[in-house]
Parts: sequence; structure tokens; C-alpha cells
Amino acid sequence: MNAKFRPLLLFVRLTLPLLLLALLPGCAPKRGGQTTGSTGDYVTGTPLPDRPENGTSFLSSNVDRQQFQPIYFDYDSQTIRSSENGKIKQVASFLQQGNSQIIIAGFTDERGTAEYNRDLGERRAESVREALIADGANAANVQTVSFGMDMPADPGHDEAAWAKNRRAEIGVIK
Repeated sequence: MNAKFRPLLLFVRLTLPLLLLALLPGCAPKRGGQTTGSTGDYVTGTPLPDRPENGTSFLSSNVDRQQFQPIYFDYDSQTIRSSENGKIKQVASFLQQGNSQIIIAGFTDERGTAEYNRDLGERRAESVREALIADGANAANVQTVSFGMDMPADPGHDEAAWAKNRRAEIGVIK
């Protein structure tokens, strides 16, 4: 072997195993059966209840999607506008009055990739969920789902239409 490459070869032989050892813990399975993603309630720190495998679909006939107004969001944001807080309080009050269950569906406008928008829709639904829990709703009665850019409220391709599509809708399970 050429003498000028020996130091480089020695460096690679010494650092590659160390690099691999440093990356290995990220591949380890999570403790307690956890998977990556949202594994807890951000408001109270308690684990989220398991979602039923055959849970209620947001689109099923036993979900009333008209009882509450949509909660709207700014472009590329999951932060709830202060102007939408009254809607959150109305839903939280409804949930505190009984043992009703709801599904929060997050939506986006058409801009961005399908994958990004599905994630943003989920973050929007989770933001609403966390706000409801902070206002006293029982976490076990609040499910979330994301439709991303699917099912636009307005099929237009301008800012007015996009503003209507950046939303979370509340479905009350009958």
C-alpha cells in the first residue's frame, strides 16, 4: 500500500467503529412498548389511551360534524389563534357536561407535500386536543385524526380558499 494513504486508512479504521457505536443507541427499541411519535399527553404528562383498532371514523354517520364551528389556523402553523379561543372553550364546556366523545380532524390547504400536510393536520388536531385538556376536558374522550390537504372546505386555489381549508373540525360521536 502507498505510504501516503496509511495515515488515512488508520484514521478510518479507528473512527468508523467509534462512529457506529455512537449511533447504535438510536436503533434500540423504546422501553415500555413505546414507539416514536406522540407517546404522552403534553398537558398533564399522562400516557394517552390506546386508540381502538376499529374506532369510530370521523366520516361515519354516527359522528355529528356540524355541532361546532371549525377552528382556523394561520399558514403553516398549528398555533391556535386567540380569536379561536371562544370556540375551544365552548367545546371544552360541552365535554365537561357529560361523557361525550369527540374526534378532532386536522386539515391543511393544498400547498406542500401530502406527507407534510398530513403531519401538519395532525399537529393542528393535537393543538386543539391539548387546549381542550388544558380547559378541563377528559383526554380519554378526545381523539385526533389528520386528513391533510384531502377534503378541502373550499376547492379554490387562492388565499381566500386556502384560509378556509387551514382548519380543525370537531366531530361529536353520537
